[in-house]
Amino acid sequence: MSKIAVVYWSGTGNTESMAAMVAAGAKEAGAEAVLLTAAEFGPDQMDGYDAIAFGCPSMGAEQLEESEFEPMFSACEAKLPGKKIGLFGSYGWGDGEWMRTWEETCRGDGANLVSEGVICNEAPDDEAEAACQALGKALA
Repeated sequence: MSKIAVVYWSGTGNTESMAAMVAAGAKEAGAEAVLLTAAEFGPDQMDGYDAIAFGCPSMGAEQLEESEFEPMFSACEAKLPGKKIGLFGSYGWGDGEWMRTWEETCRGDGANLVSEGVICNEAPDDEAEAACQALGKALA
């Protein structure tokens, strides 16, 4: 059984809701999934998981949340080569540029992205919920 970490930061609850759906998809596929906030996770935990889903909403000028999530993610980047990774998050404006930039960063770090990043505008709708569950299954 694979062990999946679903690590997220959420300001409004939208990305937290997406995280729960990613975890549900992984569990449905037979994996053990653990939900962790960005404050609860760090590079020392990376090796304990077969795959990791990182979730962060778009902030400011389409960037990762700067006080908790981005520092944690940057600290984990050295452990990304070869690791199965999935990305997800919500946004309130823009066109998803933060996700494209984040995907490029992960690919440049040598991560094995299991799918395109899952994004939704504001609260996840049925399509976003299904995409989150599919991401969890792909990580499993």
